Amino acid sequence: MFDISIMYRYLHSFVDGFAITASISIASICGSFIVGLLIMFACISRFQALSALGYGYINVFRNIPFIVQVFFIFYGLPELKIFIDPYTTGVLALSIAVGAYCADVLRASVQQVDQDIIEAAQSFGLNRITIYRKIILPLALRNSIKPLGSIFINLILTTSILSSITLNELTGTAKIIAAETFRPFEVYFFLLLFYCVLTYLLSVVVSLVHKRLNRFTEAEA
Repeated sequence: MFDISIMYRYLHSFVDGFAITASISIASICGSFIVGLLIMFACISRFQALSALGYGYINVFRNIPFIVQVFFIFYGLPELKIFIDPYTTGVLALSIAVGAYCADVLRASVQQVDQDIIEAAQSFGLNRITIYRKIILPLALRNSIKPLGSIFINLILTTSILSSITLNELTGTAKIIAAETFRPFEVYFFLLLFYCVLTYLLSVVVSLVHKRLNRFTEAEA
């Protein structure tokens, strides 16, 4: 029989795990976006070596299982006397890995910007940096917000892997509670609900940002 009392008895533990997952997600979203921007600029650079480095980064980190990256940072680097705590490992690994996907989306969005717009800006005497900052990046962000939103939702779900390095985020907390109560059905049911709340909140934010960035386009339509 379904025992909802587990939720009341362990609510504080679930909330603590939820807070850690939310915190890691927010930090990793910011980190991966910054990494994505840097790698995107490398990919579209006029310097062939820098461009090759950017594309190489994307290809490497999109083809390595995330759990392998996490284990390398948390268990492998200590062999080199580099010790990183579980929380920082999670943020670092997610930022590096998800940054590759962000870079690919941003690169595609930048390359989709109408060349006529760029040429018109150049005709007004705007330099390359100003064109990117004032025209290309805003247009690219407007086009990429939904794909980026999907990537960030997947990032939240991927945080569950961090329980494998002793981090008591949502999944790690659920494992402990399930072991203590011997009620895995109820525990993991509540875990599903918490993840649904997190991903739903992010999807709402993404939708609002998309509408905000595209308000003039939609008004014209």
